Amino acid sequence: MPVLVISGTGTEIGKTVTTAAVAAAALAAGRSVAVLKAAQTGLRPDERGDADEVARLAGAVTTAELARYPEPLAPGTAARRAGMPPVRPHEVAEAAAKLATEHDLVLVEGAGGLLVRFDPEGGTLADAAALLGAPVLLVAPAGLGTLNSTELTARELRRRKVELAGVVIGSWPGSPDLASRCNVADLPEVADAPLLGAIPAGAGTLAPAGFRAAAPGWLAARLDGNWDAGAFRDREAR
Repeated sequence: MPVLVISGTGTEIGKTVTTAAVAAAALAAGRSVAVLKAAQTGLRPDERGDADEVARLAGAVTTAELARYPEPLAPGTAARRAGMPPVRPHEVAEAAAKLATEHDLVLVEGAGGLLVRFDPEGGTLADAAALLGAPVLLVAPAGLGTLNSTELTARELRRRKVELAGVVIGSWPGSPDLASRCNVADLPEVADAPLLGAIPAGAGTLAPAGFRAAAPGWLAARLDGNWDAGAFRDREAR
């Protein structure tokens, strides 16, 4: 799995912290890691972006960012409004493929959900994943409403013949409600893919050393971790 595309069912659901956790677990397993942010929106050139945050939390990763737009909008819209060139799926794929020649694992973090548009032609992160032949890791919220958006995203990936590696809950609450506890069992069913982890709410506020030490415990073995989905489900179902 030299390239892993990380998408979400929406925005502000823990994609960047999940990317950092995957990177930290891979580094702890002795792998070299690069993080590619396809398009960063809503930040000035002098502000720290998502790739910088991954590096702060995870450690010694190579970071790259293809474009940055000042307004917090979909990349295609933000590029148009700023009068700047859009990012196109083939550029994302080419950059990731180049990084993959020099690293054991390349994490490509999208913006928002899978079908957020990058360019006027409607290019998306899904198109970049298809060009790369890379699996997608889907980050989903824990609570009510997540099943619908997760299943829709999973169906679209299957329609495009893009592999869904699995689902990670991007922010697991300290006191989960009934819907969240039930969703631990229901998410892998609607996605037809395994649940590969659950990131605790507030994980991104941990000191980097603590984050790096804890990250493997939030992720399943496929993501270089030691998290046990069955044990987690049994514990949280009580």
